[in-house]
Parts: sequence; structure tokens; C-alpha cells
Amino acid sequence: MDETVRLSRIPPQTFIYADKHNIFQLLQTLLSCLLIDRPDEPIDYLIRWLQRDLVGAPRVVLLGPPAVGKHTLARKLSAELGATHVTPESLLRNQSEQSIQAGCLTHLTHLKWLFRAALVKRVQERLGDSDVTKGWLLEAIPQTRLQALALQEAGIIPQHVVVLEAPDDVLLQRSRGRMLDPLTGDVYHQTFVWPEDRTVAGRLSREAGLSQQQHAAGVQRYRCEEPGLRTAYQPLLRVIHCDQPPAHVLQQALVLVQTRRCTRTPRILLLGPPGSGRRHQARLLSEKHQLVGVACTRLLRSVAAEGSTPGDQIQPYLDCCSAVPDLLVLQVLETRLSQPDCSSRGWILHGFPQNLDQARILQGSQYQPNRVYFLDLSDEVCLSRVSLRATDPVSGQRFHAVTRPALSPEVRTRLRTRAQDSAALMAPRLQRYRLDSAGLQSLFPEAVHVDADLDPQTVFDLLDS
Repeated sequence: MDETVRLSRIPPQTFIYADKHNIFQLLQTLLSCLLIDRPDEPIDYLIRWLQRDLVGAPRVVLLGPPAVGKHTLARKLSAELGATHVTPESLLRNQSEQSIQAGCLTHLTHLKWLFRAALVKRVQERLGDSDVTKGWLLEAIPQTRLQALALQEAGIIPQHVVVLEAPDDVLLQRSRGRMLDPLTGDVYHQTFVWPEDRTVAGRLSREAGLSQQQHAAGVQRYRCEEPGLRTAYQPLLRVIHCDQPPAHVLQQALVLVQTRRCTRTPRILLLGPPGSGRRHQARLLSEKHQLVGVACTRLLRSVAAEGSTPGDQIQPYLDCCSAVPDLLVLQVLETRLSQPDCSSRGWILHGFPQNLDQARILQGSQYQPNRVYFLDLSDEVCLSRVSLRATDPVSGQRFHAVTRPALSPEVRTRLRTRAQDSAALMAPRLQRYRLDSAGLQSLFPEAVHVDADLDPQTVFDLLDS
């Protein structure tokens, strides 16, 4: 039977229940564990696995060259996630003090020996400890492609592999001026990351780091191993460029590692104020992942133009620029979302709901979203974006006087601005959104908030992750 037809015959309630209780992820995880570990008593094994509550727990590998900020980011991520932070140093604590204190280069050589001889055993022992109950994060482990393959063969497979990247000259600057908080172990920098708390700043001491030659050698070793590591983890890998404020790096990493990889059809809802870029981001996501883009306003106009019974009911509201009744909007949405292409490929919706009542209606239907994103943007930026934009009536493309001007004089002469995009009419719309957004956030407590004031490509990367 055709896959599209088969999926369309499954009741939507089945998918809703499975998504709500993570059934697909549970089955996928348990089956993978059974096939890898092959226990003699599979039922007892599954019971123990479930009792540890590891289903859905984050499993992260964090890689990158020296001085890119792996350790600082790993500490913050593990604290946010409640995950166990595993470092090469923690795996070597039971080794002789002489081998650990022999210097950075000797330490790296010893670490490679450890990986060749006992990497899998050491990592398995650590991840099998009773305190590992909320997932794990491996920092700078593995260091080579062969090590990565050995871990994968042993069933130590991450959900996400985060690779931090920065130009070599930036890495060299970061390797200098590093400061250490002796009380917490946090690493700061005289130029890039300085604590706001004066008490913390007063107790910082300069960290004994590598010489310039040792740093260059470490970066070179990583560059040689990096292609192999990327090949080993290609399906799971995501690169984050660290030549930006640390808060942005942390936000991108958090959005990525909190994303659950599971086999379910995406049903995405984009929320945000006017001008936050919902339409643009929805188009990018639908193009990349072959999702069905559902823009509520455009859908209503399309149905009205068809001349059907619902269309005849919608047209008077469009003619007088008034709101279409919620139940009529939901009827049109349910008709569209029930089509086989939405059932099999998934959909991305924006433009509805706009208030708490509409959101409750959507939640009570058979087409609840399983991924919700808020594109956050200040009123000042929203006004700037909307009041300066115009549309080409021929191509339908939208331009902006500052960020995306029309290059052709012919296009510029025919651009049209909408009356509702004026600053005078935008202010009440923004005020209504601010009043409604609190209720929407309460109805979607697990929604992800994305800073829409970043450049569009960064916003897309955050959503795509």
C-alpha cells in the first residue's frame, strides 16, 4: 500500500497520544538498546532501563579545537540539562599522579594510550554509574574517528554532536589571557569573557596554559582528526561558530541539545509578533524538510477564491477586513491538515492561533502541534521591520527598505505597502499580541523561544536544529 494512503488511514488521535507520551521515542530507544546489548533476560533489562528513567535523557558529544570554549560551554550545558559531565581528566583520575602531572603533551599521549587500550570500558563504566540518571555529556571525547567508531560499536551513541568552531587567529587570542576562578573552576578571559560580579573578578588568577607552540600543535592535531570525526558523526553533527557572544553560543547549543531526535511527523507551530519573520522562516523550513507550509491568512483567501460553501462564508469577512470566526477558521484548517500530504510529510503553521481562545480550540482539535516555537522580538524592531517593508504585486516577493531593498528600478517603482503596516496601525496589533502572548505561553509551556532579532540565517539554524 502507498505510504501516503497508509498514513492517512491512521486516526489522528493515535499520533497525538504517541507524541504526547513519547511512545515513538520510547520504542526506538528500547529497541536500539536491546539490539546493542543483547541481554539474556530482555524483560528484566528493559524494566531496569525504564526505572533509571533514561528514556529521552540527553546524550551529547561536545568537540572542538583547543581554546574554543568547550569546557566552559560543557559546564553550563550539563548544569542546565542536569546531565553528567565527563571529561578526559575524569577518566584518568584513577591513573597514577605521575602520568597526569607529566605535562600537557605527555598527558595527551597518555590519553591516546588510554583510548586505544580501554576507552570503551572506561566510558561504559562511568556512564553505568548510579549517578548518571539524567543523561550525559562527553567533552572532547572521542578525539579520533577510530575512537568514535569504537564507542558506537559499544552502543555509546549520542543524540547530538556539537562541534565548536573558530578561526585559528581567534583561538590563539583566546589561549592568551585566560583567567581561572579557583573557587568554582570557571574559566574567564580578560577580553572575551569577564565576570560581571566584582567579587568573582577579584579572585581570578591567571591560568597556566600552553605555550604558543604547544597551542599551535594542539590545533594542528585537532585539524588533522576533525574530518574523520565529522564523517563518523555526520548525521548527528551540528557546527556552532564561537566567534560571537558566549550567550548566543549557549542559546544555540541549548536549543540543539534539547531537541529530541525521534521518528514522528513534524507538526510545527510558529508564533510571534508581526515582523518576527514567521513567514520567511516557515518557507525556509518547508523547503528544506519538504513540509507543507500552511499560512492561515493565505489559506483563507485561497478557500474564498474557490467559491465553495466555506469560501462563500469567508468572503464577506475578507471584504470588510474583519476577523473570520474562529470555528470557521478551524474548519478550513482541519480540512487542509487532514490531506494526505500533511499526514505523511508534516506541516508548519503560522498565523493561527493569535489568542488564547484560538489556541484552546486548536489544542482541542485532532491536529495539535508537537513542536511550538516563539519568535521573540521587541516592539521597536517589529515596527522598524513592518513599516519599511513593501511587496511586489507581480512576483509576490516582500522587500525591506533597509535589510532587503529591491535591486531593480523597475521593481522599486511598482512596490506597494499595506495600510495595516503603518506605524499607527501596528501599535495596537503589537499591544494585542503582548496581551495574548502570556496566555499562549501558558498553554504551550514546552515551547522553545528563539531570539528573532538575530540574523535570519542564525534564526533558521536555531529552528532547524
